[in-house]
Parts: sequence; C-alpha cells; structure tokens
Amino acid sequence: MTSHPANESDLRSDSSRLHGEYKVPGGKLVVVDLDITDGRFSRVSLSGDFFLEPDEALEDINRALTGLPENSTAADIAQAVSAGLPKGAVLFGFSAEAVAVAIRRALSKATGWADHQWEVIPPTVLPTQVNVALDEVLTTEVGDGRRNPTLRFWDWEEPSVVIGSFQSVRNEVDPDGVSRHGITVVRRISGGGAMFMESGNCITYSLYVPQTLVDGISFADSYAFLDAWVMAALEKLGITAFYVPLNDIATDQGKIGGAAQKRLANGGMLHHVTMSYDIDADKMVDVLRIGKEKLSDKGTRSAKKRVDPLRRQTGLARSAIIGAMKDVFMERYGAVESRLTESELEEARKRVDEKFGTEEWLNRVP
Repeated sequence: MTSHPANESDLRSDSSRLHGEYKVPGGKLVVVDLDITDGRFSRVSLSGDFFLEPDEALEDINRALTGLPENSTAADIAQAVSAGLPKGAVLFGFSAEAVAVAIRRALSKATGWADHQWEVIPPTVLPTQVNVALDEVLTTEVGDGRRNPTLRFWDWEEPSVVIGSFQSVRNEVDPDGVSRHGITVVRRISGGGAMFMESGNCITYSLYVPQTLVDGISFADSYAFLDAWVMAALEKLGITAFYVPLNDIATDQGKIGGAAQKRLANGGMLHHVTMSYDIDADKMVDVLRIGKEKLSDKGTRSAKKRVDPLRRQTGLARSAIIGAMKDVFMERYGAVESRLTESELEEARKRVDEKFGTEEWLNRVP
C-alpha cells in the first residue's frame, strides 16, 4: 500500500480542531477532539487511557455528543453521554461528567491548572478578622481578573474561633470558655463548621480560583480536586491522607482537617482549608459547644482522639510542613511567590470595620 502525505487543507483542518483533556482525580485521562459546525458539535472523537465495555460504547458516546449545541452546559453534555450508552455499559476510570469537563475545556468554557499563572503568598501574621476579610477581597479580585489565581497561607497570633457563614454564635461557642481563654470569634464567608485556631497549632490556607477551574466537576468532587496537591505533599512527608465526604481530610490515624468553599457571582471561588498541627483538645471542648455535643456520649478522652494532629504524625516543625506544601504546589503548577499589596490590605481592613468586625455580621444568624 502506498501512503500519501496529508494535503495542506487536511493539516489546517486538524490543527483547527478543538482539543480538551481532563485527568480524573485518582482515575484516568479523558481526551476529546471535536469541531463546531453551524453551532453544533461535529467530528467528535473521545479517547484516553480509561477502560470501557463494550468496545462499541466508544462510538455510542461519540454519536451521542455529535449535534449537541456548542452552548451546552456540563450537565447537558453528561446527560447526553449517559443516555447514549448501551444498557450494561461499564465506564472504569472516568465518567460521563469527566467527558463533559474535557469538552468544556476544549470549548474554553472550563480551564485546567496549566491554563493559569499561579501565585503563592507565604504566611503573614495578621489579625484573624483581617485574614477572613482577605478571603473575600482576594476571591473578588480573582473573579474580576485583577489578580492571578493564588494560594495564600494564613498566620495569626490571637487564639480564635472562625465559624461558618451559616452558623449561630450562641449555638457554636461557649461564652464562658471564650471569655476565660481570650478567644476572638469571627464569622467567615464560606459555609461549614467552626474552627478552633491557636497560634502555631493550625495550618490554614486559602485558594482563590476562577470557577472555570471546576466547571463540570460536582460540588462534592471539587474538594478533592482542588486539594490533590496537598495529598501529594503529605505523601512526601510519609502521610497518606484522603477525603471523607464531604469536606473532612483524614488519615488512618484520624481527622487532620476540614475544607470549606464559597463561590461568588463574579466567577471567583474560595477554597479554604484548616489542618490541625498541634491541638489543645481540652481547651477546644471548653470553647466549642459543638465539640461538647458531638462528643457527649464519648467523653473528653475520645475528643482528644478524634483529631490527630500533624505534629504527632510527622514529628516535623509546622514551618517544615508548610514549606513542603508550598514547594509541591509551586513545582506542580509553575507558581511564583507573591505578596499581599497595600491596596488589598487596606481594602481588607476597611471590610473589617464595615463588616467582619461588626456585631451585625458576627450575629447575623440568630
């Protein structure tokens, strides 16, 4: 058989095809190539290192996608894939939702880590109220396109309790314990539970990202997706960590942390994590009502076992663990070191005065 080189028009056609890739966390690579003809998907070709039975199901997926409008949502695409699969088809290492993410990336509606220039802000000692305000300021800036996606490590001095956006102060904290231990109580913009944070006893960071990074990924799956780099960093330190749905991070020894998220209308997204480095369990249950109630049938001894701090599991200094996390993130995503600007700090302090430091905000949930 005589082979013929592709003509120039074929090469132009191939180079103009849309191409999207998505690596499923803990799974396989999904690749989609397609064209847009008259506003609809055409010449759709799905590939990857996944497993799929029967073989014919690959063409069934391609046919199901062909003809869909280019403005189809991730949910529309996933639904079409599922509906087009033959009865009994088995997808291993990927899913209909993963195909949707790959397509949305091909359409530039979704982005991957490599599509962004990442920045890292090292720990900076700031009042807890300012740290919480910065989460709102920086998430807004990323959503507005005024700041690159950023990872920021917190630092603070005063012992604090940071409650979730929808929690009640009176239900979550014991006023006597708060007064006795000099605790600052602050409300954050993300949901989730209360965090007991003493200086040097926690590792806290915030990711400020565009929502395009998690386009097509379910709310639940986005937690593990955004923290894959953390799991890799802990693995390097000899700790095998994993997510316990929805938002707890744990090892076989116990819980080590929790995450919370907030998505803004301008397209910015906050992903916030606090991990226990070295915790005073007696003080924690003295300050948090929720700690007492959750453990009322187990006793204080169990309270100390429920959270297993990183200091005990690694034997490393807190700064060393943060350093390892920072290094893995920068190496994996090509991030550069950054800093808070004076205007960002000024805006955060302004929001403390107007919002985060006010009794109205703190007690907005009765």
